[in-house]
Amino acid sequence: MNTFLTMIFIFLSLGWAGLVCLIIYCIDIRLLRKISPFVTITQSTRIFALFSTYMDFHFTGDKNLFEELPPQYLVMSNHQSLLDIPLFMHFLDGPRLRFVAKAELGKNIPLISLMLNVDQHCLIQRSGSPSKAMKTMDVFAERVLEHKWIPVIFPEGTRSLDGNLGTFHAAGFRRLLDKAPMPVVVCAIEGAWRISSLMGMAKYLKGGNYRIKIVKIFPAPINKAEQVYILEEGKKSIEKQLVEWRGSTVKN
Repeated sequence: MNTFLTMIFIFLSLGWAGLVCLIIYCIDIRLLRKISPFVTITQSTRIFALFSTYMDFHFTGDKNLFEELPPQYLVMSNHQSLLDIPLFMHFLDGPRLRFVAKAELGKNIPLISLMLNVDQHCLIQRSGSPSKAMKTMDVFAERVLEHKWIPVIFPEGTRSLDGNLGTFHAAGFRRLLDKAPMPVVVCAIEGAWRISSLMGMAKYLKGGNYRIKIVKIFPAPINKAEQVYILEEGKKSIEKQLVEWRGSTVKN
């Protein structure tokens, strides 16, 4: 019952916030862009506060490498759930984050879809012309440089249903770095794949843990070989961290 009530609270919270933002969007999109960082951070914090208060589900962010973060960087991470978006907003410099995500997320999801569109995140069509997808990435890269945003990309392209890493695809990652060269910060996340469905929430939400950690920081690559190396080594670093976390969970 607590799980059910918690989810109702979250959907009501997102729903009301989304309705207010939609009204403002209809009146003045420029005003919404000014207040959207506040709304996004507030709602991200509220989601994890509700999980913690009502379900003893905790967020753990390892900030050991925060002092080594460069002024601007590309975040590369594994992907487990739609909750990864508010997770990063809560963990890193939320107002500056912009996600590379599938276009479907820009439709019909309370608050999240509106903010992905208003804040000019990179929404990629997974079907259709690859050249069109690359043009979308190019436009996004220009905005990233202009506004000094921090782009976040999930090279797997889709969330993992079992928590295991999928194939890391190079095309979008390399294209973004070609157009907007910058250091790469590799993050590992763990815990959301268990609660990415209603059945998973009912079984694993209570007493669970959602972890995120910066596992590696690479300088900006200067050629294709360095880009590929970062992608491969970044994946290995994420996999190593997942094994470490899951091993400690088993031991405990």
